[in-house]
Amino acid sequence: MKLSMLLWLTSLMPQPVADQACLATTVYLEARSEPIVGQLAVAEVALRRLDRGHYGNTVCKVVTAPHQFATTTTSGSFEITNLDAFGKAWKVAGRSIHNWQLPVAQRHMLVPRADHFATTAIAPYWSHNRPSKTIGDHAFYAVN
Repeated sequence: MKLSMLLWLTSLMPQPVADQACLATTVYLEARSEPIVGQLAVAEVALRRLDRGHYGNTVCKVVTAPHQFATTTTSGSFEITNLDAFGKAWKVAGRSIHNWQLPVAQRHMLVPRADHFATTAIAPYWSHNRPSKTIGDHAFYAVN
């Protein structure tokens, strides 16, 4: 399925399902080759941004905010073809959303305070002088 079609379909879904679909798509695009812990950390960053309200009031709005996640930097014609990886991302998204619905003190957090991430192959300008935690091929940063 094309990325543009999947994201369009989320506009027709009820909110809880749309949020899981958007988060799963983000995890798939950003971290499908990463271990589960890395995928959970990517989802955590998106959910933390949702809590902070800077990028939108739904998961879908957060992950489709311009130039923030791969959902907007990947061509809409990109084909999601690895269904096993998408199924794994779907489970990660559901688990993450469930975890995020818990009271803050009960949430299992992998990258506390992190609201940005980047692959370890690059060092974005906003990452300088920021503490980070590396999981797999991603470094996670508390920027805001």
